[in-house]
Amino acid sequence: MNDLSPLIHRREFFAKTVFATLGCAVGSPNSPALAQTDSKPIEISTLDALNRFPRMMQDWLVTEVRAAEARGNVKRTKLKTKADAEAYVKSVQERIRMSFRPFPEQTALNAKVTRVIEREAYRIENIHFESRPGFIVTGNLYLPTNTPSKVPGVIGVCGHSLNGKAAEAYQSFAQGLARQGMACFLIDPAGQGERFQYLNEKLGSRLSGGTTEHNQMGNSMLLVGEFLGAWFAWDAIRALDYLLTRPEIDERHIGVTGNSGGGTQTTWLCGLEPRFTMGAPSCFVTTFRRDAENELPQDNEQCPPRVLALDLDHCDFLAAMAPKPVIIMAQEKDYFDARGSAETYKRLKKLYTLLGKPENIALHTGPDPHGYSQPNREAMYRFFGKATGLKMAEVEPAISIEKDANLLCTPQGQVGAMSSRTIMSFTKEKAESLVSKRGKLDLNVVREVLKLPTMPKTAPDYRILRSAGNRKYPAKAYCTYAVETETEVHALVTRLSAEALTSRLPRGLKKAALYISHHSADAELRDEPLVQELLAASPDAAFFACDVRGIGDSQPDTCGVDQFFARYGSHYFYAAYSFMLDRPLLGQRVHDVLRVVQVLAAAGHEEIHLVGNGWGALPAAFAALLSPAVKQVTLKHALTSFHALAIHEDQQWPYATMLRDVLAKFDLPECYAQLAAKNLRQIEPWGAADGMK
Repeated sequence: MNDLSPLIHRREFFAKTVFATLGCAVGSPNSPALAQTDSKPIEISTLDALNRFPRMMQDWLVTEVRAAEARGNVKRTKLKTKADAEAYVKSVQERIRMSFRPFPEQTALNAKVTRVIEREAYRIENIHFESRPGFIVTGNLYLPTNTPSKVPGVIGVCGHSLNGKAAEAYQSFAQGLARQGMACFLIDPAGQGERFQYLNEKLGSRLSGGTTEHNQMGNSMLLVGEFLGAWFAWDAIRALDYLLTRPEIDERHIGVTGNSGGGTQTTWLCGLEPRFTMGAPSCFVTTFRRDAENELPQDNEQCPPRVLALDLDHCDFLAAMAPKPVIIMAQEKDYFDARGSAETYKRLKKLYTLLGKPENIALHTGPDPHGYSQPNREAMYRFFGKATGLKMAEVEPAISIEKDANLLCTPQGQVGAMSSRTIMSFTKEKAESLVSKRGKLDLNVVREVLKLPTMPKTAPDYRILRSAGNRKYPAKAYCTYAVETETEVHALVTRLSAEALTSRLPRGLKKAALYISHHSADAELRDEPLVQELLAASPDAAFFACDVRGIGDSQPDTCGVDQFFARYGSHYFYAAYSFMLDRPLLGQRVHDVLRVVQVLAAAGHEEIHLVGNGWGALPAAFAALLSPAVKQVTLKHALTSFHALAIHEDQQWPYATMLRDVLAKFDLPECYAQLAAKNLRQIEPWGAADGMK
């Protein structure tokens, strides 16, 4: 053996090991060219899902959110004088209103006290009122009884406790305030406590309440231009309206506080309601960047539409009430990043200093995990005491937790038993009202609702991926291309072929079929009957299968283990952030398809048959509507209409397939009607309940 033999053997061993790991066969028609070897092709016994770009969506999101934060920081850096600071406060107030949109008119509260519980030094009044006609809100008013004059009032908003206002932490802060001379009106959020929106026959929640209810009703509200967070805020604003009717309340001192989901509501309310004179959000305030980087999905009501496109951050909702007193409360062991809480405090400290009130902004970071723990409650008491001139105890007074039954405001423990309207009924009513108001389909309006960027005139570049070995596709060979539809964002496109392809797209065929996958092009090339049908029907056409961003080959591996299909998981996470960026994920995927069509056209394919299946049917339909290069359209399992989602309480389509305020502009049947000119073929359309198949 000569001196080079060990090197040659090491090279062959390395090649075999690497390509076995990748699922490739050394020397197979689909592998990269290697030195000749007589090794037999390596057959894959089990085909694990291909996922070569699992961090693509996360990297894109972090880049976009960092850019939004940077734009906001530029605005904040320019603040040099008191006048600058005052102008900034007005600016954030205006931008917050743009995100949350106008609130409804104030209507009769029809408030009723249903029970009074007398306790030492305070009493609890169980109350319900209507924040909108027929829409009942339940709450407990904790009133001090040992004070001779009017007392400061606080609106208490709850986090995601199933029993709402009866949860121990929330009873504790309401009772602690009352024992020290402040009134607290603590209300149930929709979907919690006595306000389940999806009642079963036993007056429980058929969706388990809380976050599940929030996302189920909140997602489809978007279709009619509503935002669940604005509904939560309006309930609290109407609770404030009621509180200010009470003669016991000193209207000069009105605060708001809550934890977690209640910390969210507190933050939004600081930015929305000028009558609040002090605020204390707990376990929510950080930065959007920290939440995005930490892969933290949040409820629908915690993700305001357009908020990042408007260059707003958590700090700006608190800045909107500057220089009124605000304390940010964080926890060292919270999943809401305390570093972001400190960054927010630093930004606000500068603003408050320019406004001449540096003492009115504070940060308290407790030692505990997520929750309104006693140290945080005590920090809130002291801060509100200082703001109102009341002397508060250093240690929280002894708390006596009430049984849930004592705090019920309704006869049977649920507003639904009193025929209260549900949020879903309002969504359905608005969807029905929009039908007759829509005009003729306008493609420019379609582009605007999709938030499509300007299309470059030239086709995008693409990478040629190394083979993944024998994937058992219905063709002798294949090659996969990563088409760069935006900077560092790729659609994964696989071309089936009769011969090995390891280079650029071949030319020569006039016709091409482009299949947009439902969940995975890799799996569907093997298992989807429509693929076999298309190949058989058009043997003279090139065939391509595509995963748009976040699907199949770029399915995110974020937000925990195996969380993509979870209602509160990674697919939802990127959809929610996309709406905050004012770039709906559906629109991004349409852009992917349009860019891939450009690539095919540049390769000489003059007649493109665009095919979409399931979740892929919507990007395919819109791309076909907007691209003159598409001559034929086939849609399998396409959604029948957005209207169907809006009126179906149990719709099952993911947030990523929705568009904000779309039903004010157009609906899918109008798009399908226009696609008839491109020989649209519909196969087994899916209704509102079919989208998670």
